[in-house]
Amino acid sequence: MIIKQAELETVCGITSRLPENTKPEVAFSGKSNVGKSSLINGLLNRKSLARTSSQPGKTQTINFYNVNKQFYLVDLPGYGYAKVAQEIKAKWGKMIENYLHGSRQLKAVFLLIDIRHEPSANDQEMYNWIVHQGYEPIIIATKLDKIKRSQVQKQLKLLRETLRPVTGTRIIPFSAETKQGREEIWEIIDGFLKEESV
Repeated sequence: MIIKQAELETVCGITSRLPENTKPEVAFSGKSNVGKSSLINGLLNRKSLARTSSQPGKTQTINFYNVNKQFYLVDLPGYGYAKVAQEIKAKWGKMIENYLHGSRQLKAVFLLIDIRHEPSANDQEMYNWIVHQGYEPIIIATKLDKIKRSQVQKQLKLLRETLRPVTGTRIIPFSAETKQGREEIWEIIDGFLKEESV
């Protein structure tokens, strides 16, 4: 996909109403510090459209990026950050649930998991929860450039064994540094957008 235009159009906090968009949406979910902002910037060929931070737990809103005035790329708040109060975590959870449940335009959910580590209990919970909401998440295994090439298959096997995804689930290794995996992600998004326009 050629990105002609990408802008942050809507930011929804805990008390905001979700926008009633008329264009398709694809959402990205993942643990704090999994590289979600870097992935979004990499997909959109922008250096800092999505703010990256060394401080996890920064995305506390649902951010809607309007891409080519054709569809929305939706950045969901990072989960599993220990320093956030339980009460706020519960509100974030509710906010994400309302979005997954309430969006009429959501076509696909991508779940980001750090390829270097075994998926956490939070990752497993989030995966099962997305499935429970009626979606088949596409897994993006981030930070691919942080491991040796010889370790990739072993780490992907660990991811599959721990997460136990539904048969046929796509798992895409991705590197924000080298952009490996970017084309595959765009192919999937394009597929959903084509279905929509039929």
